[in-house]
Amino acid sequence: MRLTSELTDSTILVELGRRLERRRINANLTQAQLAEEAGISKRTLERLESGASAELVTLIRVLRALKATEGLEALIPDLPQSPLALLKQKGRAPKRASHPRKKPTGVAERKPPGPWTWGK
Repeated sequence: MRLTSELTDSTILVELGRRLERRRINANLTQAQLAEEAGISKRTLERLESGASAELVTLIRVLRALKATEGLEALIPDLPQSPLALLKQKGRAPKRASHPRKKPTGVAERKPPGPWTWGK
């Protein structure tokens, strides 16, 4: 199954759990062995494989024990800063998101002047 944004959260969790289970079995590990190697309880691993929600650190520990942490790089790849954006911000990377600036309410919008004429 391909993970897409159209899937529900629970469907994605179940699919991730199924994939972890397959990796564990391919590594020829029991749930107890993998849980011990990852430093988590067997019950926590059972819940993870069944698609229950878990802490991110738990997932990282299991992936590390399965020697599969390289997949995390693809999860959220590091994006380089755009050279034009760096120039615009004088070489400083942004530290937070910002909203587009709004015009103050109650202030009349200035219209561009028409053509200039004598005597008006």
